[in-house]
Amino acid sequence: MAAVAFYHLTRHSADEALPPLLVKTMAAGKRAVICCDEARLGQFSTAIWSRQPESWLPHGVAGKDDDDAGVCPIWLTGDASVNPNDSTFFFFLDGRKPQLPADAERAFILFDGHLETAVAEARAQWKTLKDAGHELSYWQQEETGSWTRSA
Repeated sequence: MAAVAFYHLTRHSADEALPPLLVKTMAAGKRAVICCDEARLGQFSTAIWSRQPESWLPHGVAGKDDDDAGVCPIWLTGDASVNPNDSTFFFFLDGRKPQLPADAERAFILFDGHLETAVAEARAQWKTLKDAGHELSYWQQEETGSWTRSA
């Protein structure tokens, strides 16, 4: 079973919180799939390139870089069922429901703590993933924007 971390965003948006998590993913030598609303693929692609200019985060975008999907260490898609780069780390944004392959190591669910619908969806996902036997953790932002594990 995968370790699943819920990130309750209260200080930063998902496009601000995602790049530091991807830096850590790359530093660990892992590949990632990011699943978000298709309308926001470009927004997240731009954030990955520009939020941390000191870090180079090579990635590809579904519908644009499909021929290179297998060589991209980070893949952005709107389809939670695809894994064209053999990732073991998965990021779910914009309320996307996690679909994890059997060899998934970690999953990250980032949700906007200011939207009651997003909080309710995260609670439902927590229950479903817990019932499925995944190891869960809950992270909340502090005033400084750093993360504290709460559960």
